[in-house]
Amino acid sequence: MPPPAVHLALTVPSPWITRFAALIRPGGHVLDVACGGGRHARWLLDRGFRLTLVDRDVDYVADLADRAEIVAADLEDGTPWPFAGRTFDAVVVTNYLFRPLWPALTEAVAAGGVLLYETFMIGNERFARPRNPDHLLRPGELLDAVAGRLQVVAFAQGITPTPSGRGQGVTQSLCAVRSDQPVALPPVPAAEAPETGSPN
Repeated sequence: MPPPAVHLALTVPSPWITRFAALIRPGGHVLDVACGGGRHARWLLDRGFRLTLVDRDVDYVADLADRAEIVAADLEDGTPWPFAGRTFDAVVVTNYLFRPLWPALTEAVAAGGVLLYETFMIGNERFARPRNPDHLLRPGELLDAVAGRLQVVAFAQGITPTPSGRGQGVTQSLCAVRSDQPVALPPVPAAEAPETGSPN
């Protein structure tokens, strides 16, 4: 996971998230995990979605208290998953990696729901933080995390521009759904470059 200052400095939503948000049920309930400063929550709220935000420090999203459910929780200290028994129309995770959470994250996706996950992978250490291999995905690891649990709609991995546009990083991105039916891919916005890696 990037240092908090880096995580919180991001304000522009990820193009991966904004593209595949089109698969979320209109007005659906979204869980934003490790929400940071709420860059995706704010974007989603403005488009009519309902939001639940969780992070260890939620001071940076306190201004959203009248628009979203905000849960302060340390997701890595061994305490129970705060959303046991609850499901969401979408679960969004960006720039955060704690592998023991993967079963809980996939189980939190409701029938017809979407998991949108994007974070750094091996190779990023050549460009910027995080550099600790414990905080970097292995090639194809997100595919393994959802195998047998969710249907993969899209996957990409490789060198990408940083959200600030001032450098590059190596990321892995996944869109997966809880459905056994084919899903129509949202169009790639004209201003975006094609995804890197091999879509599945």
